[in-house]
Amino acid sequence: MTGLTHLDKDGAARMVDVSAKSVTAREAVAAGRIGMSAEAASAIAAGLVKKGDVLAVARVAGIMAAKRTADLIPLCHPITLSAVTVDFDLHDDGVSVTATARTSGQTGVEMEALTAATVALLTVYDMAKALDKAMVIGDVRLIAKSGGKSGDWVRTP
Repeated sequence: MTGLTHLDKDGAARMVDVSAKSVTAREAVAAGRIGMSAEAASAIAAGLVKKGDVLAVARVAGIMAAKRTADLIPLCHPITLSAVTVDFDLHDDGVSVTATARTSGQTGVEMEALTAATVALLTVYDMAKALDKAMVIGDVRLIAKSGGKSGDWVRTP
């Protein structure tokens, strides 16, 4: 079982031991999208959703989720985050999200960025589902990461 760090030599799940790793500045950027009707996208953009400011609530939800990643993903290390940002781009047919997580530590923040992006999109769905139950969340992916032993990585188009 080589290459899968969360499995031991016998194939059992394990939390990776990061105690020998150096503390480095680390950053990860993740993105995703929720597609929806033009009516729902317009209501979000105009601030006309009855539940309130969709993007403000989704931003806070994404930040809170990043901070709780280790509680949601069983083998993730609980880490101290130094920053989390969640930004949105509005489109005629949906909303795109970009989440960035930063820390100085012994393990990366890819899962925190991915969790922030995903929960932000789920929150958009929850806030706007009365307008469009057929919304589709997708294309959640890591865009870039920096720091750590493996160094920098950027998704190529």
